[in-house]
Amino acid sequence: MTYRPNVLGLDLSITATGIAYPDGTLDTLRPQTAGDHRLDEIANAVGDAAEDTDIVAIEGPVSNVRSPGTNVILGMVHGAVRRELIRRGVAYAIVPPTVLKKFATGRGNATKADMRVALIKRADIDERDDNRVDAWWLRAAALDAYNTPLVDMPKTNRDALNSVEWPSLPDREAA
Repeated sequence: MTYRPNVLGLDLSITATGIAYPDGTLDTLRPQTAGDHRLDEIANAVGDAAEDTDIVAIEGPVSNVRSPGTNVILGMVHGAVRRELIRRGVAYAIVPPTVLKKFATGRGNATKADMRVALIKRADIDERDDNRVDAWWLRAAALDAYNTPLVDMPKTNRDALNSVEWPSLPDREAA
């Protein structure tokens, strides 16, 4: 039997971070603090969740030209989380949004509804929180990239993952 890596999927946000844990459970982290203190809260919670994981799959930031302030805030969240993962020695991969959408649906411009429908179709999971849906797909993408897929995906969808820089994982015994 092939070892399945422990993967944490993260759809980062300053208000509602979607998390897919290695055991498959899903959660949404909604910070209880205000202002920039949320950065520490999110980074610490992610760092704790990443304990004993082999890799964290993070959806890359999207450039939103209509709201430059959103870009800055999301960039700050990414920086805080990545720094925390580096500090803790946890490997991570950044999955661009178009790559994640192409993997999940076959189209790089898929909508949130398309992502949800794909999750129902492929995994029979009816999740209504878009943050959790993306986090689930991030975990699934990483597991697929390491040849331990959660669900069967068409080759064209899987090929989208070739553009991601996936770090080498530590050698593990077969589970």
